Amino acid sequence: MKTVSPAEVAKHKSKSDVWVIIHGKVYDLTKFLPEHPGGQKIIMKYAGRDATSAFEPIHPPDIIDRFLSPEVCMGQVDAAALDAVEKVETEEEKKLRIARENKPKLAEMYNSFDFESVAKNVLKPDAWAYYSSGSDDEISMRENHNAFHRIWLRPRVMVDVAKINMSTQMLGTKVSMPLYITATALGKLGHPDGEKVLTRAAGKRDVIQMIPTLASCSFDEIIDARTDSQTQWLQLYVNSDRAVTKKFVEHAENRGIKGLFITADAPQLGRREKDMRQKYSQEAPDEMDNETVNRDEGAARAISSFIDPSLNWKDVAWFKSITKMPIIIKGVQTPEDAVMAWRNGCAGVVLSNHGGRQLDFAPSSIEILPEVIDALKREGCDPKKDFDVYIDGGIRRGSDIFKAIALGAKGCGIGRPFLFAMSGYGDQGVERLLELYQNELEMCMRLMGAPTIADITPEMVDIRNLKDHFVSNPTDYLAKHAYEKMHPRGNLSKL
Repeated sequence: MKTVSPAEVAKHKSKSDVWVIIHGKVYDLTKFLPEHPGGQKIIMKYAGRDATSAFEPIHPPDIIDRFLSPEVCMGQVDAAALDAVEKVETEEEKKLRIARENKPKLAEMYNSFDFESVAKNVLKPDAWAYYSSGSDDEISMRENHNAFHRIWLRPRVMVDVAKINMSTQMLGTKVSMPLYITATALGKLGHPDGEKVLTRAAGKRDVIQMIPTLASCSFDEIIDARTDSQTQWLQLYVNSDRAVTKKFVEHAENRGIKGLFITADAPQLGRREKDMRQKYSQEAPDEMDNETVNRDEGAARAISSFIDPSLNWKDVAWFKSITKMPIIIKGVQTPEDAVMAWRNGCAGVVLSNHGGRQLDFAPSSIEILPEVIDALKREGCDPKKDFDVYIDGGIRRGSDIFKAIALGAKGCGIGRPFLFAMSGYGDQGVERLLELYQNELEMCMRLMGAPTIADITPEMVDIRNLKDHFVSNPTDYLAKHAYEKMHPRGNLSKL
């Protein structure tokens, strides 16, 4: 392959002649520029220089080979010469560097919210927009955690709690506590090692990691980062091309994946407006009126157009025919669908509204958990033995995990908080957060008089107010700066 100098690449930085460097190779993107789903501005920002840092977190490794012809590759950049090029720090890069240099010490992180506060400052704007966004008014996203506040605890005293054992089994795997790191996309937006950070931390703390379909790292990279005894699950977005899905599932099973979690709540991606607005901030003004290419969906839409909207209950039988892995339906939001999963021979469900990123005003998982357990029991199903019920969304404290276990959940999936911990502190941050969850759950179990997971019962929680829906902020979330306030008139103004 021809070697190209950085000086030669730097000559090609206009819209009519644009070259960029990605993973050490030089590409002529002149013809592709108007068609780029992410807009022209982000490509022009890196015109004539190395774009790897912007490209890698968003795109799968093979996307260039799949979508661009070989002719656009102009050769391989001279690596030594590229290293010698003086790096010019932008204002945005300077701001992020200072934030990272001045972040609190890891020992000062006392809960999951601390990690979120740090992440907001140290992440690039597009990364923060993607990680933190919910759909529409973000009511469901906030309700996911708020719902836990409507559950109160009923502590028992005079119980021997000198020793606390929070170990349990999930899908046949013994784990240190009823928590797993759930699937979240685009890990490299937060850390160069992406999902491998989560893999390593999960292995050290003896918890399960669910691998996302839309990871920044390749599936095999994540598998190769695990320990010999580590258990991993796979979150699956079903491809419209079922041959692709079949190949992926079979490969996952051959690599030792112990559970197939089929995402069912995303036949169409929700409108994550925070992410969508960030997309416009990266476009040139003259592009915003270009209706030939749809760029208004943000990073989420750009990476997920392959998802099959025709997925239905009849497909469960097909999945059972191609794999022996236990099949779990992820994204269940009603008791009726939990029962349907049981009737169709699934091993369990994940009660989830996709972190509040799909249908706004969809119920929180903790809210529907009691009625799901009751509905399964009426079907003759014992959720403790026959069928695993997991929940995710809004779990921020060890007491949240306790409440979920008390109401019948086998375990809790946690996503965003681990992304935030990883973004600020890497491996050590994720391990620290796992330690905090463990310490909080241990304290809660001791103060509740429950020395083991089996001792946590429904009688330990008061859920009389669980169905009382309200928006935590009485002022409408998005419209609070738009409405004019009522002003008293006449004599009332003097009161």
